[in-house]
Amino acid sequence: MALFVPAEPGPVDEVRTWTRTVGGAESNVACHLAGLGVRASWVSTVGADAFGRAVVSAIASAGVDVSSVEVDPSRPTGLYVKESSATGSPVRYYRAGSAAAGMGPALLDRLSLDGVRIVHVSGITAALSPECLALMRGLIATARPTHLLSFDVNWRAPLWTDGEPGVLRELADASDIVLVGDDEAAAVLGVSTVDEIRRVLPGPRTLVVKHGERGASLIERDPSTGEDLPVVFEPALRVDVVEPVGAGDAFAAGFLAATLNGATPGRRLRAGHLRAAGALRAHDDLGTPLPSELVAELLEADGASWAATRLTEQGVLR
Repeated sequence: MALFVPAEPGPVDEVRTWTRTVGGAESNVACHLAGLGVRASWVSTVGADAFGRAVVSAIASAGVDVSSVEVDPSRPTGLYVKESSATGSPVRYYRAGSAAAGMGPALLDRLSLDGVRIVHVSGITAALSPECLALMRGLIATARPTHLLSFDVNWRAPLWTDGEPGVLRELADASDIVLVGDDEAAAVLGVSTVDEIRRVLPGPRTLVVKHGERGASLIERDPSTGEDLPVVFEPALRVDVVEPVGAGDAFAAGFLAATLNGATPGRRLRAGHLRAAGALRAHDDLGTPLPSELVAELLEADGASWAATRLTEQGVLR
């Protein structure tokens, strides 16, 4: 989607200057993955308009393959407006009848999964239209001989005013990798602790529960026994937050990239936190990634050094 954020301080209703960028859960993840050196493709539909061209151009410039993006001649590209704040950003969606909302199961007929290791989707897409929900169910029903299905719950209450959010539980439990915030779980699943969430979602082989600024927990099933391994918790990096929207997508990309690289559970969670840190320090959805040297250092840091690190506008404090 096209994304507009305030380009000047003050109450949002008085802001006259806005910055146009791009955003969207799956496209954000794809851009971050490409930045991490992972070959990534984005599959979607945009309108035959200036916003659609801008979205495709921006995502392609991030190194993402956009050859499977279609242009709908009759529907517009969706957009949203973000009221940027460090404590949380109200988001106004303008995507009813958008090109992306017109996607349906027919998309699967042109989707080649040869060589694909992970397909990543989110609950936002499921909320866009009955056709999009049917597409998501089609993805779940598709055989996975070589790829894993990754699902980020991505609860957005304004998108579910006319839908049944209970389908998010259905989609999550049928996926291989699930990412969910404990606050999202409380709203959608009616539970919030790691053990309770696992009880409600026994299906995924990998379950990541995010606890906001506190950290994230990982539950993974032992493939040899079918039993869950001990929960792994990794505290979040301390960050002076500029704006939080988009950090979840960055975390997902960092975690998935490390998963593809065969990293240990704790390192995979740290990789997610480190990628999220860049998004937390920017008004747009993607932000600027941390320097690779700092990322490498912090991935290897002991617990005390990790806990003592804080990212501020002035730099890294120890």
